[in-house]
Amino acid sequence: MDTWQMIRAERESLAADLAALAEDSWDKDSLCTGWSVRDVVGHMIATTYLSPARFFGKLIGSGFSFTTMSDKQHRAVTAGKTPKELAELFRSRVDTRSVPPGPTTSWLGETVIHGEDVFRALGPYRDHPTEHLVAVADFYKNSNMIVHAKQRITGLTLRATDADWSTGTGPEVNGPLVALIMAMTGRKPALDDLTGDGVATLRERP
Repeated sequence: MDTWQMIRAERESLAADLAALAEDSWDKDSLCTGWSVRDVVGHMIATTYLSPARFFGKLIGSGFSFTTMSDKQHRAVTAGKTPKELAELFRSRVDTRSVPPGPTTSWLGETVIHGEDVFRALGPYRDHPTEHLVAVADFYKNSNMIVHAKQRITGLTLRATDADWSTGTGPEVNGPLVALIMAMTGRKPALDDLTGDGVATLRERP
């Protein structure tokens, strides 16, 4: 399966889960600090409308602040829409390949991680094919793009307990691969699912 096929599969699975969410869940906090479930889904939808040229135009219009741009984008998408309408709009975008500049695997990561931002906050956890998670983990272990994952895990060994995957040297951090991905991308609640001498180090890092 190529990366775009993985992205489509993850989007389709997430779309089904979003469609089943109770309306009152959409205004609850996600794992993205300051963002509700509605905000996260709006951000994901907005991203699918951003070609490289449009991305840079929006970034310039936001004073070169990625955070400001993201906030503007998700608010524009979610304004006046019901949860049902947002879930349907997300589903309508599962096939699009219009994305901002960046490695294709980063958009697989975007879907996996933001889906987890929603459902780790609400429960229950989502399931992902191991192939997808390995691709995402392999990308982030070598990338400091936006979330500084490579920097965060420097000097640590991350080892999955549910897949044949590990990286790094140093004190160990062990656990499910999806929890390792969430931890390396800065989601502190995921650390509760991990064990090993390196977990304390991750807790101390921003």
